[in-house]
Amino acid sequence: MKTKKKNIKSRLIVLVCFIVILPVAWILVVRLEGEKPSITLELPSPSLGKTQELSLSVSDAKSGVRRIWIGLIKDGKEVDLFKKDLPFAGLIRGGIIHQESFKILVEPVKMGITDGKAILRMVARDYSWRGWLQGNTTYLEKDVIIDTRAPEVGILSRAHNVNQGGAGLVIYRVSETCPKSGVFVGENFFPGYPGYFKDNNMLMAFFALDYKQGPGTKIFVTATDFAGNSSRAGLPYYIKRKVFKKDLLEISDRFLNWKMPEFDVDISPDSQTPLVDKFLKVNREVRLDNYKQILSIVENTDKKLYWKGTFLRLPKSARRAGFADHRRYKYKGHIIDRQIHMGVDLASVARSPVSASNTGKVVFAEYLGIYGKTVIIDHGFGLFSMYSHLSSFTVKKEQMVSKGEIIGRTGITGLTGGDHLHFGMLVHNTFINPVEWWDASWIKNNISDKINTVTSNNR
Repeated sequence: MKTKKKNIKSRLIVLVCFIVILPVAWILVVRLEGEKPSITLELPSPSLGKTQELSLSVSDAKSGVRRIWIGLIKDGKEVDLFKKDLPFAGLIRGGIIHQESFKILVEPVKMGITDGKAILRMVARDYSWRGWLQGNTTYLEKDVIIDTRAPEVGILSRAHNVNQGGAGLVIYRVSETCPKSGVFVGENFFPGYPGYFKDNNMLMAFFALDYKQGPGTKIFVTATDFAGNSSRAGLPYYIKRKVFKKDLLEISDRFLNWKMPEFDVDISPDSQTPLVDKFLKVNREVRLDNYKQILSIVENTDKKLYWKGTFLRLPKSARRAGFADHRRYKYKGHIIDRQIHMGVDLASVARSPVSASNTGKVVFAEYLGIYGKTVIIDHGFGLFSMYSHLSSFTVKKEQMVSKGEIIGRTGITGLTGGDHLHFGMLVHNTFINPVEWWDASWIKNNISDKINTVTSNNR
């Protein structure tokens, strides 16, 4: 009997342990967890300008985030930038928020903080029972530089005479190293590059006006430092208006039957004029896709000036079409489409050898839609040349080529009705008139003389 009572008593003790002691122990283990909160700060640069927005993320997977505080310490003075207490779910559950992101606006001048070295300090605390219910605490500090002064920009090149659809060059100096600087032409930005001059704060920027940008287009130089401070400088310039040729191209059934099979393009099965509809899709949609592809190809450029002197054109060739010709396409007496010709067509004998117009690096050598077999060469500092409708090419991507080196032969690949070379040039993301670059006087007056003058004045 006594043994039976002892067994019952033991079972009750075990049951009490399960009901009371084990849950308490579990709560103590869970609520006394020692994992500290995590702080992640997105700081693009250690420099903070007049206005800077910081992105901050705080997380604590176990107990939840209790509090976040951020301050800026400069010359012994501490300034609160941000502080927030996050909601509590109860003693057992801890915090409601386990992850939160914040945007913090820092304006040193308004806060009375002067330029110079400072410390960005961040503190996060969770709802753990550690530290006599004060929670786990994470401290994070970042050394920063308060910089509220905009960089100074000085224009070193003088006259800037630019043709509508043409190119130009600006040489300028910045007072400090800037991650972004260059020329705005209207809304289009052309980056400047250091490296040509010994002084890395002296930069060159090739810029361009597209065929639509005439007199009245605003041109200025801008620079942004690591702290995000920006400034701009005007420059003397003159834009010469250009009137571009209008051209009419007759589209025949013979041409459509010959060229359309080259393009794998779907059209509506109920089309009444399938070849014409396919032509329109190629001339519009494929052309636009090709243009976007070209822009992605020339998005990056080598920061080295490879080329020298005038650019070569196809020898003994006749010009068949000019830059920015406004083309109308006529089929059976009706105008069916309008497009702009972004290059110069040069015709010689069939399969004529095509040479690199100047020294550079091949960045593309493939088939390119309406342009057929195409080679694109980077001449450095954002200047590119393009060779299209080739029957063949003998170069490959990343290959360096010299001025006059044979890179392929003319042909009829792509959307063309006869053997010729479509030659195009771009500055950054803008097609320009190649004729300028064949002209020794234009090169001298607009490019080389500027570089030589600035070089001699800054020795």
